[in-house]
Amino acid sequence: MTGRLSRPGSQRRRFIAAPVLGAFASCLARLASAGAQVEEPLADAVHSALSAAVADAAPPKPVFASIDERLAHLRWLGALSDRLRKQKTELVARVEFLETLWYESTRAGLEAALVLGLVQVESGFRKYAISVAGARGYTQVMPFWARLIGNGDASRLFHMQTNLRFGCVILRHYLDLERGDLFLALGRYNGSRGRPEYPNAVFAARRNWEIASR
Repeated sequence: MTGRLSRPGSQRRRFIAAPVLGAFASCLARLASAGAQVEEPLADAVHSALSAAVADAAPPKPVFASIDERLAHLRWLGALSDRLRKQKTELVARVEFLETLWYESTRAGLEAALVLGLVQVESGFRKYAISVAGARGYTQVMPFWARLIGNGDASRLFHMQTNLRFGCVILRHYLDLERGDLFLALGRYNGSRGRPEYPNAVFAARRNWEIASR
């Protein structure tokens, strides 16, 4: 499939606030189990290319060359929406996520199933996931990338399209750096280049999101 692209008084308030704040902190502390991309110097041409690649924040509007491609995309969307129901229970949010992920992965020349596998391993589809290393969001992007090739606002890495855009652009960069070797590119993405655990986990997760072309 192809496409273009609340006891009255203060004492009671304290009594209530403690468990509420505790639950909130606990929620934030559900850290992702991801590793961390390593900050490396970028050649000027690479820096310019990556900065340009993340700059366009236009909403995802896929364009298809034929009605058959459009119908194939709709079949993909329906099938994957059913599979993602447990992770994202609201239909609108689920479809928006899938449409955006498809757009960003296609834009970067990556398989949508691969990126879905990466998101599953990295964050378990949790938008506000934070790793022990500080990586953020669905694709667990390290904050230094916002400074290196973005506008410097790391909080934007919790925005769905921004996070997926960065994740796909970074993985594409690593894939090019490793001359098409996806095993090494995934290892570099996770900060564990050369070790099999992370790439193998992503490859296994990818199979959950693959569908037959016909």
